[in-house]
Amino acid sequence: MESAISARDRVGVQDFLLLENYNSEAAFIENLRRRYREGLIYTYIGSVLVSVNPYRELEIYSKQNMERHRGVNFYEISPHIFALANNSYRALRTERRDQCILLSGESGAGKTEASKKILQYYTHICPTRNNTHTIRERLLQSNPVLEAFGNAKTLRNDNSSRFGKYMDIQFDYKGAPIGGHILNYLLEKSRVAHQNHGERNFHIFYQLLEGGEEPLLKRLGLEKTNPQHYHYLVKGKCPRVSSINDKNGWKVVRNALTIIGFNEDEIQLMEIVAIVLHLGNIQFDINRCRECTLFFFSQQLLGVDGSVLKEALTHKKIVAKGEEVISQYPSALSARDSLAKAIYGRAFTWLVQKLNQSLVYYSSKCSSIIGLLDVYGFEVFQHNSFEQFCINYCNEKLQQLFVELTLKSEQEDYETEGVRWERVEYFNNKIICDLVEEKHKGIIAVLDEECLRRGDASDITFLEKLEDSLGGHAHFVTHKMANGKIRKAIGREEFRLVHYAGEVNYNVSGFLDKNNDLLCRHLKEVLCQSGNHIVSQCFHADELMDQRRPETAATEFKLSLAKLMEILMSKEPLYVRCIKPNDAKQPGGFDEVLVRHQVKYLGLMEYLRVRRAGFAYRRNFEVFLERYKSLCPDTWPNWRGTLPEGVATLVKHLNYKPEEYKLGRSKIFIRFPRTLFVTEDALEAKKQTIVIVIQSWWRGVKGRRKAMHRRQAADTIRKYERFCIMFIKGFILRNEPRCPDNEYFLDHVRFSFLMKVKRNLPKSLLDKSWPRPPPSLTELEQKVVASAIFGGQKDCYPRSVPKLFVATRLGNIHNFSVENLLVYSFIFQYGVPVIKYDRHGFRARMRQLLLTTSSAVLVQEAKIKQRIDYGTLLGISVSSLSDGFFVLHIPTTDSKQKGDLVLQCDHVIEAVTKLAIMADKIHNVNISQDSIRFAIARGKEGVIDFTSGSDLRVVKTKNGHLSVVRITHLLIKKYRAEECFG
Repeated sequence: MESAISARDRVGVQDFLLLENYNSEAAFIENLRRRYREGLIYTYIGSVLVSVNPYRELEIYSKQNMERHRGVNFYEISPHIFALANNSYRALRTERRDQCILLSGESGAGKTEASKKILQYYTHICPTRNNTHTIRERLLQSNPVLEAFGNAKTLRNDNSSRFGKYMDIQFDYKGAPIGGHILNYLLEKSRVAHQNHGERNFHIFYQLLEGGEEPLLKRLGLEKTNPQHYHYLVKGKCPRVSSINDKNGWKVVRNALTIIGFNEDEIQLMEIVAIVLHLGNIQFDINRCRECTLFFFSQQLLGVDGSVLKEALTHKKIVAKGEEVISQYPSALSARDSLAKAIYGRAFTWLVQKLNQSLVYYSSKCSSIIGLLDVYGFEVFQHNSFEQFCINYCNEKLQQLFVELTLKSEQEDYETEGVRWERVEYFNNKIICDLVEEKHKGIIAVLDEECLRRGDASDITFLEKLEDSLGGHAHFVTHKMANGKIRKAIGREEFRLVHYAGEVNYNVSGFLDKNNDLLCRHLKEVLCQSGNHIVSQCFHADELMDQRRPETAATEFKLSLAKLMEILMSKEPLYVRCIKPNDAKQPGGFDEVLVRHQVKYLGLMEYLRVRRAGFAYRRNFEVFLERYKSLCPDTWPNWRGTLPEGVATLVKHLNYKPEEYKLGRSKIFIRFPRTLFVTEDALEAKKQTIVIVIQSWWRGVKGRRKAMHRRQAADTIRKYERFCIMFIKGFILRNEPRCPDNEYFLDHVRFSFLMKVKRNLPKSLLDKSWPRPPPSLTELEQKVVASAIFGGQKDCYPRSVPKLFVATRLGNIHNFSVENLLVYSFIFQYGVPVIKYDRHGFRARMRQLLLTTSSAVLVQEAKIKQRIDYGTLLGISVSSLSDGFFVLHIPTTDSKQKGDLVLQCDHVIEAVTKLAIMADKIHNVNISQDSIRFAIARGKEGVIDFTSGSDLRVVKTKNGHLSVVRITHLLIKKYRAEECFG
């Protein structure tokens, strides 16, 4: 590893952490110079990338170079913007933590180009799926569109971003880009109507005029001519540059708009550009026909009545106490400029929203984000106004974030974790941020107060208010407050702020107007009626109903910056610090004084000292152990002890030397990058072994699952086979008495028949027909008869409904065999065990009741004790209770019979029903409530009394009656409830 690093560092050192004299600013700048002259524009300070603008094309951004950096550790090859982008992407994939890349530096230092290279890298190396190709193309093409409408040529930069941009790139769990979202900050709208000397308006104006097709320009009322003919394009008196760049830029923008999906809105977007150009040429001179023509095109493109537009531009409407007062503008040109700036500014916001719709941002917990921040760099011009104040305030906030997340938080981290540390002093610019944004006392608060104050508020009174509020502050001074040495350098209408990047004088002229930046109500009313599709979406009628005063430009910018800081603080940052080598934009030129100034205000030396004195890598014990536990057999696959013990065990196994690391209270600190490289290399090598183990385990799992599925399939086949055999056997025995071999088939036939009955119910109540059941279901007819006899009259009937009526209740348990009766030539139909009670003493005797085709036979051990022909049977009596008693009434005149039979049976419903059917005595079944009288020989009568009670008892009473005490179904419910509730 060290030999590889030495080979890469033959031109200076590629990481300032390896600089021998790291405390020397001269050595730092000399290292930058040596590498820059060799075309090595990138250098590391630990994980921070320092980039020097080469002002020329370098052959280091090809697809081959992108592939070289794919999956490679941060320091394994020479410093590059691709390496930083890859490092952020790998952290996103491996640790599932949202990332952000912050690009900072002066205007012209190369931030915009660096952000484009990062986007190109992600769109090339990320995996693709479904529609991710479209998303990647749109992410790329959003840059030229935003540059055309938001960038301009300034004194410092030919392609200076005149707005702040933060882009979220969203990745799915596989690492494929699936969406994006763009936030824009403080477009420099004042550039629409005014440019500093030597500067241009936004690129899109020149691109449209130079590259627009003749039919398009004719429709927009524009001439393909020198841009100098348009008032808004000559304010800066910038010498005309080659039109080739603008023509090529127009082609790029048109192509980008097509890819993004602006097919229908592209023309209307160009109409906005034309509206602004036409508005700039209006001079309000009715004697000049050109202005009339321009008015015609403005009203045609805006979609409003010309006279209404002219009235709104020259007169303002004031509503006071419910009355409208119309007065003439002191300057109609100011109203015109305000209208142009408002239209362009809101159209730019609409454009960003349209881009966001095409990028399709998903709200998914499974997705991860890499943020990309590219904002205007620190600016110091000969004349600095409100725009430079806001831009430099934004850079102060970003510098504060850098201080908070690197210099301050890193040193506090060492103290919190109990790691010995020699503190490094640095400048904390929070004092400057507070000077600008503090409530009630900051510059923005004073500016807002002066904008809202009634009376003679002006830019000069604002300056005086600042002197009263901030006088004596170490970073604020005015001409009046300055001493003799610096008073001459500060104008009477200026105040000086001592920024982290140096001293800047701001001229207060125009501060109040630019901060208010309000479009008068009269013009808003006109724009709300616009027939232009984009303008009508940018100006809503709801604004006219809102009586609240809108936020000032400075306050709105401050609030948006606060939200941006929250977004950035929620992510893990990586930094690209961009440096401008010279003001002349000359390749190879290296202005040491200019570079030293940037190195100082970017805090690079302080950061180098902190990183050199500290540790290159830190991670929570849990994260570190989870990532590298596979390298130690004691921690793999799971560590059961405490986290500090697990990390200590792991680093001991990895042979870390004491000077290479420190263990804090909750984190491990690794001092040298190469220590981490060796660990990462070991992890990459170990992954191959882990993959083999996982593959082997997975193959075993798959094999076991396959075998299990085969066994389940075989069991299923066997079950199906048994089912088929059983079904066939049941079909063969379908006409035999119910038995285990045919019961499934009979149940199936029963179910099918009942479902058929359900589907074919009688159409009328008078229809008493009943579908004929199959032979095996004659018991259903018996069930119907049982329902007619006992339904609602005998307590035990409901419990008998689910039980099938069978051909016999006899069996070997009663030592009875039907074959013994064949000698009597009986055709056996039904048999059931019963208890016969004597007619005199009511002694209980076990018997079997057999039903044949012609008679009922009472049998004891295959001996016939009594036979009753169905023709002589007078009737059957049962009680209404749940007992099993029933009486067979027989004529007393029959000398062969000894009187009525008193029987008890466990299946009384089944037995009586079958007997009633076979003897044709269905209507001769008597259900008694209290008692049953039965005949005894020689004309005597016996009585069975039925009563309800808590227990079943059958006894002979003193009066000679047979008393049967039986629990009714109501008592059963009562007793069960008492058992449950005590």
